[in-house]
Amino acid sequence: MFGLSSSPPAPKRMAAALAMAVGLGCGAPARAQVTFDVIGPHEYELPVGFKPFNVFVQYATFQDSTRRWDSRSKRKNTPDTDVIVGLSKYVHFWSPESHPDIGIAYEIIVPEVSIRSSSNHTSSSGIGDPLTGPAIWYKPSANATLGFQTFMQLPVGDSDVGGGDVWKNYSSLFWDLQLGKVSYTADAGFVFFGKSTDADATPGTIFHTNHRLGYAMGDVVEPFVALDYESQAAWTNKATGARNPRNHELTAGLGVMFKYYGNQSLTLRYSGGIEGKNRAATDSLNLKYAYAW
Repeated sequence: MFGLSSSPPAPKRMAAALAMAVGLGCGAPARAQVTFDVIGPHEYELPVGFKPFNVFVQYATFQDSTRRWDSRSKRKNTPDTDVIVGLSKYVHFWSPESHPDIGIAYEIIVPEVSIRSSSNHTSSSGIGDPLTGPAIWYKPSANATLGFQTFMQLPVGDSDVGGGDVWKNYSSLFWDLQLGKVSYTADAGFVFFGKSTDADATPGTIFHTNHRLGYAMGDVVEPFVALDYESQAAWTNKATGARNPRNHELTAGLGVMFKYYGNQSLTLRYSGGIEGKNRAATDSLNLKYAYAW
C-alpha cells in the first residue's frame, strides 16, 4: 500500500505521505514524554520522483502523570495530573525535477495543550510553541529510505502551558526498511536548546531514538510494537539555583494502524515506561489521524 518505487501511482504516493507526516518534526511540547514518540509504522517509508502533494495530520496524546521515576529508578506517586496534547500539522511534499532521486517536505506544527491537576483542582490550556522546518531523503534501495530532518520550535506559545520561553532545534536521522509484510521504521537525533529566560540558563541537550516494528495483516490492519528512549543532560537553573540531574526513560508500546481509501489512516497506541530516572513516568494513549491530497 505504501510507495516504494521511484514513480509510485497516486494512491501509493498518498499513503507514503501519510506515513511521512507523522514523523517529521513531532516534537514534544510542554510536559509531553519521549521526543517524537508519536511516530507509527511506515513513518519514513517514502517515495522519490513524485508530483507535489499535501498532508494534514491531527495527533492526540492523553498522558496520566500520576507517577514519577526517582533518582534510584523507582516509581513514586505524585499529585494526580492529566495532560492532553494535540498536534495539528500541515506538510507539503515535493520531489525536485532537477533531482528526482530525492524527496523533500516542509511542515508547520501547532501544539494544543491542556493540563489538569485533580489534587490541586487547577487547570490550564493554550497553544504551545509551534514547530517548522524541512526534511530530505533518498532511497538507497527499492525497499529502504534514509533521510534527515531539522525543525525549529519558536518561543511564541502560551506561558501557561510551558511556551514562550526558549528556542529549540530538533535534528535527526530517520530510516525505513520494508521486508514483505514486516515493516521497520526508526529515527535517532538530538534536541538543542537556546537560553531560557525564566531559568537564566541553557537546558541540557536531549538525545532520543524511536523504533516501530509492524506486521501487515492484509491491506488495512497492521499491528505494531513500539520502543522509545530519551535522555537529557544535567543542567542548573541559575534563576532558582536548582540542579536538574540527568534524566532518562525507556518506554514500550503496542498499537494498530488502520489504512483506508488509499489517502487516510488512523493509528492507536498505548505506551508505558519500562525504566527511567528523574522524570515523569510515561502512561499514555496516543491517536493519530492523517489525510493526504
